[in-house]
Amino acid sequence: MDADQVLVLNAGSSSLKYQVLAVDATVTVRGQVDRLTQEGDHARALDRVTADLRAAGVDDAHLAGVGHRIVHGGPALTRPARVDADVIAAVEQAVHLAPLHNPPALAALRAATDWLPDVPHVVVVDTGFFADLPPAASTYALDSAVAARAGIRRYGAHGISHQYVAARAAEHLGRDDLRLVTLHLGNGASAAAIDSGRPLDTSMGLTPLEGLVMGTRAGDLDPGILVHLARHEGFGTDDLEDLLHHRSGILGLTGHSDFRDLQAGVDAGDDACRLAWDVCCHRIRRYVGAYHAVLGGADAVVLTAGVGENSHRLRRDALAGLERLGVVIDPARNEADATGTRTISTDDSPVAVLVVPTDEERAIAAATRALLAGGPA
Repeated sequence: MDADQVLVLNAGSSSLKYQVLAVDATVTVRGQVDRLTQEGDHARALDRVTADLRAAGVDDAHLAGVGHRIVHGGPALTRPARVDADVIAAVEQAVHLAPLHNPPALAALRAATDWLPDVPHVVVVDTGFFADLPPAASTYALDSAVAARAGIRRYGAHGISHQYVAARAAEHLGRDDLRLVTLHLGNGASAAAIDSGRPLDTSMGLTPLEGLVMGTRAGDLDPGILVHLARHEGFGTDDLEDLLHHRSGILGLTGHSDFRDLQAGVDAGDDACRLAWDVCCHRIRRYVGAYHAVLGGADAVVLTAGVGENSHRLRRDALAGLERLGVVIDPARNEADATGTRTISTDDSPVAVLVVPTDEERAIAAATRALLAGGPA
């Protein structure tokens, strides 16, 4: 029996998404387990994965490999890598840089390698795409000795998604020399400036806390706020971590962390939701303008992920007022009930605006196959 399929495990902070993809990228099994909030839940969730695979007639004899999404690879993991003790240690060492994401990914990784010990496992890291950022973009203006000792640099995140949609945008527009502003807009959100497939800048930093406004994360903050809270409000490091990861962003402003609830609040005339919506759109607009400058002029703006793909109102409001930069949305195209990669700008817009569905699992499967075949991942 040929082993020609790849199982992809994408462990989030409270969920486990999984797919089995054939060589032609056809999905033979797909599922998601949610509400994984207790220690050990991600390992137990693999029981559901096992049951689904068995029901579909897939067992370890069908699997060429298992691909795992890891949010933060730290300084050691910058490319897809076959799982061994050193790789697991590198993921462990980066836990403090992504405390919401790396621990569940580790739990799923350990459980999966126990479950499928004879199938090769590969990690694909979200930070990898940004490992070669230009030094001017990756370097923070801190005491260089302190930064070097603590491993402080801009790592970015959502790199699997940014790289994937940039490639799809190039196919859609028939050019491989595009200067792109890519916007991954979901509960976690980030922006990137990409020139001919190479990243020049990105909004997330040492951790996934920096940049755009997110479901529970504030994005950009004056670091003096943290000093102020520690000195005058008695916040310790655990308090600050909880505030920054769990009680900020849309949730902190409105009590809702889901953008659908935020939009419903705006519709209902809730002032807090209106303010949060405007803050979110303002931040996106600011990054689009900044990255337009970084690129020396953008050819296209690409929106992806749950909010970017599905909320025509956020797309409209976040990109409003950018006509002088050449960004002109066609209202009918933007509001059309459509799926797949599509152009939502006017025909005469100097900068194309695209909606490109992301597919991290497909990208992880492709990287897994490439590595196991001995080619470039």
